[in-house]
Amino acid sequence: MAAATHPFFRIARLALGLAWLLGSPALAETIRVGGDFNYPPYEFINEQGEPDGYNTELTLAIAEVMGMEVDIVLGSWQQARERLLDGRLDVLQGAVFSPERSRQFAFSPPHALINHSLFARRGEAADVTLAELAGREVIVQRDSIMHEQLSRLAPQARPVPADTHSDALRLLAAGRHDFALVANLPGLYLGRELALSNLAPVGSPFPPQRYGYMVTKGNEALLARFSEGLAILKNTGRQQALYDKWLGPLESPGLPWKKIGLAAALVSLLLLLGLAAIMIWNRTLRREVDRRSRELERQQQQLLQADKMASLGILVSGMAHEINNPSGLLLLNLPVLKEACRDAEEILEAHYHSHGDFYLGGLPYSRMRDEIPAMLDDMLTSADRIRRIVDDLRDFARQGPGELNETVDLNAVVATAIRLVDTSLRQASHHVEVSYGEALPPFRGNGQRIEQVVINLLVNACQALTGPEQGIRVSTRYLAGSRELCLDVRDQGQGIAPEHLSRLRDPFFTTKREQGGIGLGLAVSAGIVQEHGGRLEYDSIQGQGTTATLILPALQGEQSDHR
Repeated sequence: MAAATHPFFRIARLALGLAWLLGSPALAETIRVGGDFNYPPYEFINEQGEPDGYNTELTLAIAEVMGMEVDIVLGSWQQARERLLDGRLDVLQGAVFSPERSRQFAFSPPHALINHSLFARRGEAADVTLAELAGREVIVQRDSIMHEQLSRLAPQARPVPADTHSDALRLLAAGRHDFALVANLPGLYLGRELALSNLAPVGSPFPPQRYGYMVTKGNEALLARFSEGLAILKNTGRQQALYDKWLGPLESPGLPWKKIGLAAALVSLLLLLGLAAIMIWNRTLRREVDRRSRELERQQQQLLQADKMASLGILVSGMAHEINNPSGLLLLNLPVLKEACRDAEEILEAHYHSHGDFYLGGLPYSRMRDEIPAMLDDMLTSADRIRRIVDDLRDFARQGPGELNETVDLNAVVATAIRLVDTSLRQASHHVEVSYGEALPPFRGNGQRIEQVVINLLVNACQALTGPEQGIRVSTRYLAGSRELCLDVRDQGQGIAPEHLSRLRDPFFTTKREQGGIGLGLAVSAGIVQEHGGRLEYDSIQGQGTTATLILPALQGEQSDHR
């Protein structure tokens, strides 16, 4: 739903219109925006003595698109919070949401997620959990969200309040106290700026925190303007650009683009030279060996098919990126909508009991109150399923090295392959059974290449069926005697003629050439399985069906967690 037509913003605009009619100064006067002067890269005072950072630029951008006048004043976190409470500030541009704070303040949708980390002196700790903080001195920013949550979630820890993140890190670097619990990006930023090379993050015991605008209760009309401006910036991509500008360089180290460009140019030159050599060699062979013209034509078809598959891989990767953006937005915003519905439920129920049933979204409220949570849950489940399918497609299309050094879970590979060909399976048969062996040991190899083999076997099983009433059964098992893993793909199709069974692994042999088959799938699969030290076996009775068995040597001493 577009931001301009969302019910939340229609209510917000109605509130703003009423405020205007009543002569509210929030619309006529400059809006006073506060923040923390020492919380880089989110908000801080720069070398020119002016407010700067991600929050500051985001606030100025919102003011521009919403036609507001703002005055940004940065001070200590304690001062900013006190000034918001006593009315000297109208809004804080960066605050972490918590249920305890929501009793006193109102929050906008988040414009960032804050991760907090425990920092320690190098060599003194690693992978620290909340339980290990008992009896230890932990430096936290005074009255910050971590100060509040540390007291609640780790009551046996000994918090040491500090005024700023800089003070907390300096105390720790000087050898005082045990840990500093600070926001991850400000901690890394300040550690680099202050040259505190003896500090390092040693754990992230808290989940990511929602970070957005905060106002006092009763000032929701002003908050709605900031929320609407934020939605506009998100939809236009401007908020993402600001996020990447300020937070991207710290979240992911920069790549040596110049070196990559030179290497790509060199590789391209070598590829062009190699391609030119192949073309000359191919032309020479055709001239010198006329009797092999048909075989060379088939090889050319193989190269074209490979090029099509490479192009398809690039297309799938691009589509995966484009689909992930809106699905990621859904996964981010739907939980917020669910929470908003829960928050509004008490008000709506009170109205319902006081005034009787009423219409909501074109339907009676007595019906919608049960259907809206289910609708949001279904949307969230569907968005998550889209993300999983896109991730599987992207992994399958990714071109990677062919080393056989991965520890691979056969059940996981089969599950991924089934998800990728799920549509083909459901169209081919109404009776598809899948059975995973329990506690299977892994095997050594390349999971992506074995996944290609499994997909070939599943597609061949689908193509062998003559009607949807015929079934397909897929199962995995472990042969303890020979220490081998087995995958069986059994179909109830038309079967394979005895004279064709011995030729299934021959390149370009196919009985489906009229349907566009080129006879490379099982030949390539046989080569992949042979590289893994395994084998492909086929058992077929014409008119009753075929069983294709993939056998791979198992690693000993390990078990799969996949069920």
